[in-house]
This record gives sequence, C-alpha cells and structure tokens, in this order.
Amino acid sequence: MTTQHRQVPAAVSTGSERTYDVVVVGGGAAGLSGGLALARARRSVLVVDAGEPRNAPAAGVHNYLGREGTPPSELLAIGRAEVASYGGTVLAGRVVSARRLADGGGDREGFAVALADGTQLAARRLLVAGGLVDDLPDIAGLARRWGREVLHCPYCHGWEVRDQVIGVLATGPNGVGQALMFRQWSAEVTLFLHTAPDPTDEQWEQLAARGIAVVHGEVAGVDVTDDRLTGLRLCSGRVVACQAVAVAPRFTARSDVLASLGIEVVERKAGDHVLGSVAAADPTGATEVSGVWVAGNAADLYAGTIQAAAGGLTAAAAINADLIAEDTARAVTAFRARVPATFEPFSAQMEAAVCERVLGDRRHGL
Repeated sequence: MTTQHRQVPAAVSTGSERTYDVVVVGGGAAGLSGGLALARARRSVLVVDAGEPRNAPAAGVHNYLGREGTPPSELLAIGRAEVASYGGTVLAGRVVSARRLADGGGDREGFAVALADGTQLAARRLLVAGGLVDDLPDIAGLARRWGREVLHCPYCHGWEVRDQVIGVLATGPNGVGQALMFRQWSAEVTLFLHTAPDPTDEQWEQLAARGIAVVHGEVAGVDVTDDRLTGLRLCSGRVVACQAVAVAPRFTARSDVLASLGIEVVERKAGDHVLGSVAAADPTGATEVSGVWVAGNAADLYAGTIQAAAGGLTAAAAINADLIAEDTARAVTAFRARVPATFEPFSAQMEAAVCERVLGDRRHGL
C-alpha cells in the first residue's frame, strides 16, 4: 500500500507572519519525535532548530532500540527527513522569544514566535523541546574532554569505558552513589572527593567493600597525553592516573523561550544540593501556560535520547487532542450559526439541515 505523505494543511499566511498549527522549539530527539507525530496527524508543523544538540560530542547514541550506536548527527538527519516526508518543515534558526497572540477567531489564543534573524511566526500551540545545558565543574581542561573521556551517565557510556581506570569527580552528596554505580562497569574506580562532603561511616564501608579508592583534595586540572586523558591533577600537584572521568554536571534548562512565556523553571534537588532545573509540567508535558507543552530534557533532567523521543510523542498526542477539541468547538459554533434558532432539535427543518450538511449533492430520494 502506498502512503501519501504530503496531504498536510499548509501554514496560513497572515500578513508578514506564517501561522502553523504547532511550532516546535528545538530539533533534537524530543522535538523531531513530536514534529513527526503531529505531521502524521495532518497538522501544519514547523520545527525550529538552533543546531546545538546536547549529545553532539558523543560518538554514538546508546540504548535507543533499533538505532544502537548511531552517531547523534546521523540520527537527527534521519529524524528531519522523516518529519519532512509527512509534510512537516524543519527550519534552521533560533527562537528567542514567544508571546501570546489573539487568534482572531474564537475563545483561544495563539502565539507569536520571534526568531533571532527577525523572522516572525504564529502558532496555535507550542512544543518547547530546547533541552538543557550541562554546566561542568570549573576545572582546567575538563570541558574539552566532555563527551569523550569525561562523561556522566553510565547507561549512555559505561560500556564504552568498561574495565578502564575510572575516576569519579564528586561535587555533591551523590558522589559516593555515582562511584558505586560505575563500579558495575569496572573494578578500578577511584572517588575524588574534590568539593563533596566526606562520606558517612556507612558509605566508607560500602566503598571499602567494593574496592573503591578515595582521594582527598580538590582537583585542579586534567592530564592529557597524545590526545587521551591520562589522569586528574590535584591542587597539590599530585597526578592520579585514570582513563575516564565521571562527573555530575548541573543540568540547566534552556529557559529564554520559557521565561518569555512566563513559564516557571523549577530546581531539582538532592537534599540541599541543586541537581538542575526543568520546566514545571504535567505528565503529558503541559505547562502552566495554556497551549504550551514541553518535552525532553526541558521537562526531565535524566531523560536519555529514547525517553526524550517518547516524551515528544506524548506531548504531540496531547497537543493534537487539544487542537481537535478546539476545532470541534469552532465547528459546532459555525454549525449553529447556519441553523435558524427556531428549528426544533428533531424537526423536519433540522433533519433537512443535517442532511444538507452531511450528504450535500449525494442525497437520493429525499
């Protein structure tokens, strides 16, 4: 059976603006997944992507069933092509702000969307999937190794550093837990206490039982030989050998667009330690601002690529349901306007009006 991919309503031009059913902010896994589902739902959808995927430094995407090990850039290229194949549009650009815009047609509002190059768009609904930024510890040379030997998620990268000498750089109370986690992938794990509090008695026992070495003192920088990380250098000048370093970045949601809409960004904490920030939303991604959804790392600090894609689909389904409800309400209003108020609900006049509406020229014998 041949699938017709292009039968999607085009964006409506209103003066200098182009109006879409949905504008998606961010073209990563969450944004493209949402855009794909909306395009398949025959919505006019535009995905605006600034080209700054969080996982760009990584060699491959992992735990993504059917795409295991695919380079991030390749996965995004596949996603963009799939969105386009169903009539959606992916635009290279940066959304800098969005604001409410009266849609001129009823009881709901749309949104005006501004791009960095001055382009103005209009959308009935917004899906914000701009992701987050990994704020790394301020240690000389660390950021340059990010996504290579410096990593944070054992499920994303643990297999790639299995059996290597792994250092865990602790910056908060979760350092011990992270070290115990990485011990699953290697027997040679060293916990650098750096700026973290000393372990509790129970944690000291756990570390000893698992054979995890502990190094006191702050880390000043990384040692690199032949473009490979070889160790961490302490402020004392001592260098402790390791081949990979696990860190705990602060995960900061990209919030400019969210702030322009008045959407609250909330902190996620472990005790008093701030892990990062996300947009407040319900399980479908709906925010406190009616008509705006979030998906991916903008809503979930720990979402991997496959969870982000699933979040985009969930949000897209909720958005489409919301649009269907609005479309139906408008159709009912228009229908009532065409039917005289004097008609009885089950009168001959109403029967004729419904027949005309539903069958038109296909009526026979009526």
